[in-house]
Amino acid sequence: MQTAIVLIDAEAARIPEVASQVAELPGVSEAYSTTGDVDVIALVRVTAHEQLADVIADRISKVPGVLSTRTYIAFQAYSRHDLEAAFALGLDD
Repeated sequence: MQTAIVLIDAEAARIPEVASQVAELPGVSEAYSTTGDVDVIALVRVTAHEQLADVIADRISKVPGVLSTRTYIAFQAYSRHDLEAAFALGLDD
């Protein structure tokens, strides 16, 4: 699994629409509207590194209202949430 964190600058009036449209794209697991100097942060998860260009350059960048993107490729995940979810598969509460 390849994971990328994509910081998205968007037109101010279109931030909710941009976040919603980005979240619906194949390969995007989550999208958040944020405060600060970044308008939307998207988590992209794909099975092959080559798919990142398709999702980010060919899809996210072409969503109406997206002004620019900055992409950070994740090397290693350090998440208790991910580990707990993996071990909870198939268990009933």
